[in-house]
Amino acid sequence: METLEQTVKTNFPVTGMSCAACAGSVESMLQAQPDIISAAVNFASSSVLVEYAPGKANPAEWKKAIQSVGYDLLTENMETGLEDHQRAHYAQLKKRTIWAVLFSVPLVVIGMFFMNMPYANWIMWALSTPVVLVLGRHFFINAWKQARNGKANMDTLVALSTGIAYAFSVFNTLNPEFWHSRGLHPHVYFEAAAVVIAFILLGKLLEERAKASTSSAIKKLMGLQPNTVVRIAADGQETVVPLAEVQVGDVLLVKPGEQVPVDGKLVGGKSYVDESMITGEPVAVAKEPGSEVFAGTLNQKGSFRLEAAQVGGATLLAQIIRKVQEAQGSKAPVQKLVDKVAGIFVPVVIGIALLAFASWLIWGGANGLTQGLLALVTVLVIACPCALGLATPTAIMVGMGKGAENGILIKDAESLEKAYRIQALILDKTGTITEGKPAVTGEAWLSEEDRLMFSGAFLALERESEHPLAEAVVKQLQGITPEKLQHFESITGRGVKGSALGKGFFAGNQQLLEENGIRIADSLKEKSDEWLNAAYTVIWFADTQKALAVIAIADKIKDGSPEAIQQLQDMGIEVYMLTGDNARTAAAVAAQTGIRNVKAGLMPDGKAAFVQELQRQGKVVAMVGDGINDSHALAQADVSIAMGKGTDIAMDVAMMTLISSDLRHIPKAIRLSRKTVRTIRQNLFWAFIYNVIGIPVAAGVLIPITGFSLDPMLAGAAMALSSVSVVSNSLRLKLSTI
Repeated sequence: METLEQTVKTNFPVTGMSCAACAGSVESMLQAQPDIISAAVNFASSSVLVEYAPGKANPAEWKKAIQSVGYDLLTENMETGLEDHQRAHYAQLKKRTIWAVLFSVPLVVIGMFFMNMPYANWIMWALSTPVVLVLGRHFFINAWKQARNGKANMDTLVALSTGIAYAFSVFNTLNPEFWHSRGLHPHVYFEAAAVVIAFILLGKLLEERAKASTSSAIKKLMGLQPNTVVRIAADGQETVVPLAEVQVGDVLLVKPGEQVPVDGKLVGGKSYVDESMITGEPVAVAKEPGSEVFAGTLNQKGSFRLEAAQVGGATLLAQIIRKVQEAQGSKAPVQKLVDKVAGIFVPVVIGIALLAFASWLIWGGANGLTQGLLALVTVLVIACPCALGLATPTAIMVGMGKGAENGILIKDAESLEKAYRIQALILDKTGTITEGKPAVTGEAWLSEEDRLMFSGAFLALERESEHPLAEAVVKQLQGITPEKLQHFESITGRGVKGSALGKGFFAGNQQLLEENGIRIADSLKEKSDEWLNAAYTVIWFADTQKALAVIAIADKIKDGSPEAIQQLQDMGIEVYMLTGDNARTAAAVAAQTGIRNVKAGLMPDGKAAFVQELQRQGKVVAMVGDGINDSHALAQADVSIAMGKGTDIAMDVAMMTLISSDLRHIPKAIRLSRKTVRTIRQNLFWAFIYNVIGIPVAAGVLIPITGFSLDPMLAGAAMALSSVSVVSNSLRLKLSTI
């Protein structure tokens, strides 16, 4: 029987992409490779998320396929290779932009004010040639590579527009009589060809700077680990070693002000550690021997020694970085529509440009050829697939990064887009609304003498019990010496019994006492009723004759739960609490937190059935749980949110994982989703509107009505600014509060 090979997902850097159509070309070439299961290109981050089976993968062939259409795929030294390439590309782009501007300024001056000076056309030809053929040569090279493969992108538009303007101007400079003999003036557009390239280069320069800012959150996370650490040998000798050499089990020294290098446990020293960069919690956490610490967190006060438990890619920080990178590379559903539009965008624009040229040539009269040529060039220049391509991924990247900085991990773009539509949110009680750690909140004994004589027997019984609540009693009685048990027996659903000090004892619920004919004093019964009315769990301790003590146990509500629930309800979201506890306990928790909708006594299947019931009512349902016990309901929900703490977080289970167990992160996550989706819509609106308005104006539709015509140089500036404006709008997310 054939077994399915496990697949992996890897982000590979892609170089040479200039627009959304480029991303489409790279994606289609990779998806055509037989050993690739799926490929999703992120134009904003210049990367592609490839899913493949490791045993069958052939990255060398992928690289060759990408290079055939004018791009490159970095398959070795990916992180440093991409950084080196981006640095070199930015420096080269900056140099080309400066030179293009320096050549273009005198061109504009001559073209606007000194057109009739001697040899003006020849001087402009000399000034424009380095810009078009040298500084802008990559537009023509890339356009040719695309054409060879039957594809087109932004480079095609730039090469066609500037190439036609330049070639037409050269012809008119060399053969002015051709037009004079026909009663026409031989116009030249050298300044338009050069300035368009200068503006596009300037726009690309600004765009690269802005795009670099969209991934700053990931770069910040990557910079949280030190390059070297102090390792302590068995003989106590301290040695400074590279972080990469640290092995599981090594003991490391972390001094005040240093970042924790790996995940591990304290084996010596005490301190306070700032975990805000991972959990989003601003308050430093006290650490002592036995406490867990995580890579990237900041040691504040004292020095401590830790034993490495997770190193390298296994640390929590490394997992977070990997998950966020994958999420940033994923595509929102709306992006699929945008990709289709971008795929046909360039051919449609070329068609519109040719139609505009033909229309002016036929119906434009004496200036039809000149106006048609201007319209053709301007349409090709102003059309901008870049703005469309950047609209969604830049917002997604910033949104994912913002979430990671606040301890909110979002699985993919689809999850982020779904979360803003949440109408009903279901909370598990234990460990979600409450701390999930039962603790004794009250203790009453029949007499002080009984407490002194028999508390050791009570402790001995509870130490042997496997019931979850027994741990709370043991913690309450710590410091007391347990008696030696001669006999012990667990009674399912009731409690435990045993013998010590030469007599029998019981510990459990009231039913256990009643079944054994044990008397309960009025004073203890009143205390028990009081605690039961407050929804506490009550445990009795008795000998064979009478009840000796009663203890109240409660699962404390987290500090932020009432505030978070109020925020969610203020956002118009219906909040439900589902629990397996009894109705009285559930009602008490609901009263303390402000929850209006409660379902008690539910088994895991019942929780999933309730999710289905809400979905049948047409509601978008989110389920919040620990990602394990509530897996059935989490899987059924439209949006699943796992509450986690440290390395126990269920990253692969839920669409969203909150690293902190604070419920207040849930409204934060939903607000982040709403703001990100709003930003995507704004970006797409302006990108579409820009092209819908800009292309007809460039074609000259306003000339017969108002006489207004758009200059190719202004079209180039508008095209460059459209991309920059989309990225800048996405970057506003970084400054917003959630």
